This record gives sequence, structure tokens and C-alpha cells, in this order.
Amino acid sequence: MEKENGVLLPTANFSKDDPNRRAGMSRKGITVALAYMGCAVMLVMFNKAALSSYGFPCANVITLLQMICANGLLFTLKSWNMINFGKDPRTDLSLKGLVPYQTLLKTSPLSFAYLFYMIVGMASIRGVNVPMYTTLRKTTVFFTLIIEYLLLGHRYSRYVVSSVAIIVLGALVAGSRDFSFDLQGYSIVILSNVTTAIYLATISKFGKTSGLNSFGLMWCNGMICAPVLTVWTVLSGELGRALSFPQLQAIDFQLVVLASCTLAFFLNYTIFLNTTLNSPLTQTICGNLKDLLTVVLGWIWFGGLPFDLVNVLGQFLGFGGSGIYAYCKLKGK
Repeated sequence: MEKENGVLLPTANFSKDDPNRRAGMSRKGITVALAYMGCAVMLVMFNKAALSSYGFPCANVITLLQMICANGLLFTLKSWNMINFGKDPRTDLSLKGLVPYQTLLKTSPLSFAYLFYMIVGMASIRGVNVPMYTTLRKTTVFFTLIIEYLLLGHRYSRYVVSSVAIIVLGALVAGSRDFSFDLQGYSIVILSNVTTAIYLATISKFGKTSGLNSFGLMWCNGMICAPVLTVWTVLSGELGRALSFPQLQAIDFQLVVLASCTLAFFLNYTIFLNTTLNSPLTQTICGNLKDLLTVVLGWIWFGGLPFDLVNVLGQFLGFGGSGIYAYCKLKGK
């Protein structure tokens, strides 16, 4: 991020035809990508702890808490003039922390894409063990490649397409020895992959056309999605179940949820920034690169798949494919 007139701002986006982008990832782009990977690894661990280790039955309530905390923090930072919601620091698009109604309406497709991405994503974490979750999530790169072409018209070189093929092959190899096959759990994860691809492509589109920066887009998401999710949690009975959860007053559980909400804020910000500064496909590849650490921590903390040479081979195939993509991106191929 940069400062201008004492205001902390997200780094400006590169356009599709910017020569710096063709030359490869900038230093800022690399920093944002690494920040995303660190946040993502820890958030998966804390979400899994809340939903599985503590047995909290309400994934949507956690998603709602994350939205409320994010918008509360955004409003506070905006009130203290530490951030802006618009790309141009000389043009304040907001009034007392609120963006115009027309802007909210314009960004509503992004908000609903985010809502489905979050809801399905939280449900997919519960459905399978952490190693298998990260294995299946690697196929997101395939869906992102397709969605980017359909929605944005982006085309990639044969080197990039080959790296995607290696990643998908690695996921298939790694998952071939999972004896705890769960069709419903796997289906939810695949659906999560599709919603993730749509969400990232939508970020890329609105990040260039809405006039908002990453903070502004996050604010609009919360303003539209939080009321919808609140109504859903009340009508579905999730809010009532959450309030009667036996460990709700336990300090350790509260700390886990607080950490989840805090990490979700930084994760969402780095997702917006990485997707617009680099590309939706780069964001997906970053998700694959951080999965190696996620798998290791998942085996250590939560258990799951026993050690299996075929699974390890598949994991390293996926990691190798992600590495090839990273090299191509850095070299501008």
C-alpha cells in the first residue's frame, strides 16, 4: 500500500495492456500474493477448528460475523481518514463511510457472487478432511481458466495451460487413494470451486469499472450481503442454534472465532488486491501454492488421510504445476 496526503491507499491496479504487467509480476504483486497465502492458510485452520474441533453447527453465522467485523473495521478506518473507498484519492466517493446507492446497485452482482462463494466455501470445509479439501480445491484453477475466458475474454499461453493441466492431474492422483469417499462432500467442494472462479472473475471485472478500490468493494459486499445473510440465518434457525451452542461462552472458542473474523478481513482484502493487481488465475494459483503448508498443518492438527505415496506424488505434481505457472507469470510468458 502507499500513502498520499496521509491516507493509506491500496496499490493502483495494472491494466490488461500495461507493459509492466506483460513483463511479469511487480514486486508489489509478489508481496500481495505472499500476504494472501499466509492469511489463507491460517484462516482455513481456524475455520476448521471452529466447525469441526468445537463442533459449531452454524457456518453461516461465522460468515455473518466475518462480514459484520469487516464492515465495522472499514467504517472505523474510513472515519479516521486512514482509508478511502475510491481509487482516486482526490475524489471521495463516500459520505460518512457510505457509498452512493447507485454504486451499491452497480456492484450487487459482485456482492451476490461473494455471498455464494462464502456460504458454499464454509460448507465445503466441513464436508471433507483438510488434506482432501485442499486436494479438491486445486481443480479451481481449471474452472477459473474457463470462467475468465467466458466472462472476461482472457486467453493464456500454452505454458500456462500446460501448468493448469499438471495441477489438475496432481489433484486427481492425490485424490485417487482417498478411501473415505464422500460424494456429497466432494460435490460441495466442486461447487465451491465454481463459485470461487465466478467470484474472482467478477472482482476483476468490477475492480476495473466500478471506480472503487479494494476497501470500497469490500464495503459494498458487506452492505448488501450482511442483511441477506442475517435474514437467512434467522429463518433457517441457524442463529437460534448458534445462541444455544454449549461452548458459546468459552473463552477459547471465542478467541478462535475472533481470529477467524480478523483473518477473514485481511484475506478478503488481499484477495481483492491480488485479483485486480495480478489476475483471477494468479489468485487461484496462489491458493494452490499455499496448499502444501495447509495439507501439512491439517494432517498435524486435525488428522485425515494416512500417509500414502500416491497422495504425496499427487500433491507434489500440483505444487510443481503451480510453480511452473508462477515462473511463467514472473517471466511474463
